[in-house]
Amino acid sequence: MAHDIAALTAELTAMAAADHRSAVRANSDDPAEQLAWRRLTAQHGDRLNEIMDEYGWPTAERVGEEAARAAWLIAQHADRQLDVQRRALQLMEQAVSAGAASPRELAFLRDRTLVNEGRKQVYGTQIAGVKDGAPVPWPCEEPERMDELRAEVGIEPFDEYVAKFSMT
Repeated sequence: MAHDIAALTAELTAMAAADHRSAVRANSDDPAEQLAWRRLTAQHGDRLNEIMDEYGWPTAERVGEEAARAAWLIAQHADRQLDVQRRALQLMEQAVSAGAASPRELAFLRDRTLVNEGRKQVYGTQIAGVKDGAPVPWPCEEPERMDELRAEVGIEPFDEYVAKFSMT
């Protein structure tokens, strides 16, 4: 079993590295590059689904901090596999309740899943686009409480967050 976990840790970490290398293709003007990105994230989503079947949510306690973050990233980018995102969200919620996963990462995954379902997000982590040089979030359930909700899970205030993306 220890060998399996070591192999799983290495696999998750390698998948995240491939994701990082390919992420620039996601919004490429070249349809072939976009397709390569979609294929990669779909393969990773399929594999994460198999991992969740076998191990449940890959927590830091089980696979280490870096590989646990890799699993979250893979779920986050499984945008065309809502079943995988919903399942990861459910397993990650249980892990957060048990103190075994990051509430901050869970908040990002919850928002991403809600947006992919065509619903309003909670924490304002998903950016819809840029208007007048400033990032604009997808609609939120309670925009007036967004920063309060963000603080509860360890996310910086929205204005600080979007300053990282600002084009001005």
